[in-house]
Amino acid sequence: MQNQFERLLKSAGIELTDHQKQQLLGYVALLHKWNKAYNLTSVRDPQQMLIRHIMDSIVVNPYMQGERFIDVGTGPGLPGIPLAIVRPEAQFTLLDSLGKRIRFIRQVLHDLNITNVTPVQSRVEAFSIPDGFDGVISRAFASLQDMLTWCHHLPAQKSGKFYALKGIVSREELEQIPEGFRIQDVIRLDVPALEGERHLVIIT
Repeated sequence: MQNQFERLLKSAGIELTDHQKQQLLGYVALLHKWNKAYNLTSVRDPQQMLIRHIMDSIVVNPYMQGERFIDVGTGPGLPGIPLAIVRPEAQFTLLDSLGKRIRFIRQVLHDLNITNVTPVQSRVEAFSIPDGFDGVISRAFASLQDMLTWCHHLPAQKSGKFYALKGIVSREELEQIPEGFRIQDVIRLDVPALEGERHLVIIT
């Protein structure tokens, strides 16, 4: 699997340290192991997890600005854990309402010695921090409108941004964002070996 991972990284033009690569592969191994009992993801094959979970998460890294991020509806830690591994200087809060997912994330942090992640079990509307976050990340919401409605209180007042990982983005969806928000950019992401379109929508 390491050879496949090296090929995917090279194809995407992403350079990582050996330690980061081992942490990401370790995360896939833990996800595969725990998935059998916890049903954390519909992706069962570790080779596909590399593409659909790891690469799909870390291609977003170059477009993120700031040092404090929250991954809302993180599930088993996606995209938060892969991003925290490739961005060790930043701090990540991983938010999910399901206890079994947060327990899994805590185990990952312990086993892989990841120190820049804080897991939180909470509903999104019940959680905030005083100064807000530089970036609010999610790939769990069905629509941009839902994401902005539920998470409007999370970004830092002046500088915070929303980073929505999406498949196909329609003009209709972009036009339906609530008043007071602005689409800064829609970036087409190139995820090696992944079928279908992937986009990053950045909203201020």
